[in-house]
Amino acid sequence: MLPVIASPAVAARLGKEAHAVDTLSGDFKVQVVGTVGRVASLASTNFLIVNSASLEERAPTTLLLTGAPDPGKLRAAADGNGEEFAVQLRSEERARYVNTPMQAGAERIYLAAVAAGAGYALLAVLLSLLQTAPERKTLLARLRTMGLTTGQGRRLLAFEATPQALLAAGGGLLTGWATIVLLSPGIDLVPLALAGVAGSDTSPVTLRADLWSLALPAAGVVALAAAIAGVQAWWASRRGSITELRAGDSR
Repeated sequence: MLPVIASPAVAARLGKEAHAVDTLSGDFKVQVVGTVGRVASLASTNFLIVNSASLEERAPTTLLLTGAPDPGKLRAAADGNGEEFAVQLRSEERARYVNTPMQAGAERIYLAAVAAGAGYALLAVLLSLLQTAPERKTLLARLRTMGLTTGQGRRLLAFEATPQALLAAGGGLLTGWATIVLLSPGIDLVPLALAGVAGSDTSPVTLRADLWSLALPAAGVVALAAAIAGVQAWWASRRGSITELRAGDSR
């Protein structure tokens, strides 16, 4: 009787009773004494871990290689041995999970959402600045008569637009994070992303918030607002103070 550690699925199927097992390392009985969710050397979720020192025939059944072997030569060497050997490369296994339809579609949706959000943010900032452009030009002209330089005028308008942009960016970041937190308990990404990949891991994978994906668009909104305010200050400084400050002007 050999004590074994099993995956949760195998442990549920075997139970606590002893079972006879026929393997390449001999025939023996096993009894589950513990469970573990996954091991680093296996992608499957169905496995048994046995102490090899307790086996009668301890001939190796798996050979692990590191480095960058040539796949063709490796398979030719395995096929030329005269016995049935399976060659499995980590690079090929990883390639199966790259550019799946779900992954490519999610990337396109994310990029489209970022582009649409940036466009709406740019439009909102431009409309707001155009509405207040006359007052800003007059204010800068009056301040220039008091010694305000062009660079100081740019920084002034940039700082004036920053608080609203920070509030908008913070609200968008918080909304995106809260949406992911609320949706993650009910969404399993495995059947969505790996539905067409044979032999893929069936362990549930939930949504998680990616800090950079949330923070970069928010930082872009702040930078966009500051940049447009600086451009407006530069454009206003091209016109002289006399042009803006006319006698009898009520602005």
